[in-house]
Amino acid sequence: MLKLEKRPQPSRAFSYLTPIFAVIATMIAGGLLFAALGKDPVLAIRTIFYEPLFGEFAFYYAPQLLVKGGPLILIAVGLSLGFRAGIWNIGAEGQYIIGAICGAAVGLAFYPLDAWYIFPLMVIAGALGGLLWAMIPALLKVKFGTNEILVSLMLVYVAENLLAAMALGPLKNPEGHGFPGSRNLKDYPAAHNDELITGTGMHWGVAAAFIAVILAYILLNRHSLGFSIRLTGEAPRAAKFSGVNPARLILFCLGMSGLTAGLAGLFEVAGPAGQISIDFNTGYGFTAIIVAFLGRLHPVGILLAGLLMALTYIGGEIAQSNMGLPSAAIQAFQGMLLFFLLAVDLLTNYRIRLAAKGAA
Repeated sequence: MLKLEKRPQPSRAFSYLTPIFAVIATMIAGGLLFAALGKDPVLAIRTIFYEPLFGEFAFYYAPQLLVKGGPLILIAVGLSLGFRAGIWNIGAEGQYIIGAICGAAVGLAFYPLDAWYIFPLMVIAGALGGLLWAMIPALLKVKFGTNEILVSLMLVYVAENLLAAMALGPLKNPEGHGFPGSRNLKDYPAAHNDELITGTGMHWGVAAAFIAVILAYILLNRHSLGFSIRLTGEAPRAAKFSGVNPARLILFCLGMSGLTAGLAGLFEVAGPAGQISIDFNTGYGFTAIIVAFLGRLHPVGILLAGLLMALTYIGGEIAQSNMGLPSAAIQAFQGMLLFFLLAVDLLTNYRIRLAAKGAA
């Protein structure tokens, strides 16, 4: 018989190897899923992971890694700060939406003025929008002890309804012939988040994601606040005796995760998406949770995990187009990453032992 035996100390080797094991397990389980759908599992996995980088049209798909990975990395870095401290913001999708709405509203308010300061004002509005939306669960937790998981998650649905209301109301394009959605910001140069280097996929949102990775690494490893975050997550009682202010930490972590999510929403609506529409949100806020854990809540790990998840997005779209795979199967495939990561992560703290039946 097999039994789980707690390790004296968490295994450092397994803490680094579990993401690799999780990816391998996801490929195997995903292959079985694709086979059950009547598709060639080897071809499906190859299409998802190989075609975007080395296929015939890699020159087109490769830059999309940055386009898709940028918002995932930016949101996941913000979420990881709270997750490390045991503060669970599950509503980044809502903060992403509100950041997009606030940023787009500022840009559209200046239309058709062409001035250099419009886009910076949009960035500030997007960041503040996401931050203030995250302050709702933060303040409720600090003042009334509410559960930030439930509050932040429920606010996602409020944000989605606000998005629909904006697309059909105040931000609706007056020249859109009655169709829902705002003006396309790609046609408004002063408010457009264009590529910094043509053909690379690099825009200000991607640059912000790389900057966030660097700043988060410095914060966690070189700053007393980062030490407080790590200490609170690893040893809450020790953090309490060391003088860590839990209310201040909650406000900071939820505020920063909301700010980064709001920035991601602004950069997306001003760039790749181009406009506020009813279906603007594509689940980046939820997928970023997978990215954060797949990256072991480490800034550099999140950078790599974000690019990997972006690869599944792009490869999944190719598989849908070339092989007729349903989008739900691709979403299930992505969700398997988190499932297997959490399952395999058990081996970090426990080892599997053979036990006699009598002992059991």
